Amino acid sequence: MSVRVVVADDQELVRAGFGMILDAQPDIEVVAEAGDGAQAVAAVREHQPDVLLLDIRMPVMDGIEAARLVCADGSCRVIMLTTFDLDDYVYDALRAGASGFLLKDVRRDDLVHAVRVVAAGQSLLAPAITTKLIAEFTSRATRPAGQVSPERLTALTARERETLRLIARGLSNAEIAQAMVVSEHTVKTHVSNVLTKLGLRDRVQAVIAAYESGLTVPGDPD
Repeated sequence: MSVRVVVADDQELVRAGFGMILDAQPDIEVVAEAGDGAQAVAAVREHQPDVLLLDIRMPVMDGIEAARLVCADGSCRVIMLTTFDLDDYVYDALRAGASGFLLKDVRRDDLVHAVRVVAAGQSLLAPAITTKLIAEFTSRATRPAGQVSPERLTALTARERETLRLIARGLSNAEIAQAMVVSEHTVKTHVSNVLTKLGLRDRVQAVIAAYESGLTVPGDPD
């Protein structure tokens, strides 16, 4: 089955360019385009795509609100598009449920890879990049209140809490397995339990949860 994609950007040339790149892939189908946030939400509800490629700055309804509505509605996963490496809105987008973000000058191959990775249920950002990004935003005094309180962490076993802490440090499953002296299969089980118990979509949100709950703080040693 093809990965179904909606491309949403207020610049027609950007939409068309991304659409042509993705449609040229044998396993990807662009089912709709949208020029603003409201159209993006409507397109997702009508076409039920696997992935929404969404500009972070959109007219009518901004990309943050559109991402929040799409992620709350169902299983469509969101990749945010931004012009700057550390856009002020990226943290809000991740908290809204986005699985990661891409720069608008992304290379053709990286765009295609990102869509496939997110459609497969993985986070778009590499672990080390995720850690740097989340640490940057969660260290801000003006950040919004966290969705995962310290009390909610009591639902996790000691091994699951340790797994979450290592995820927040940017470790892969293989690296976590080595650090905890367990099999990679066991780590996958711990990660799945963490996401389920805390109601998180993916590893990106797990990193956010670790910082927001105070389990990990910016500057913790590796």
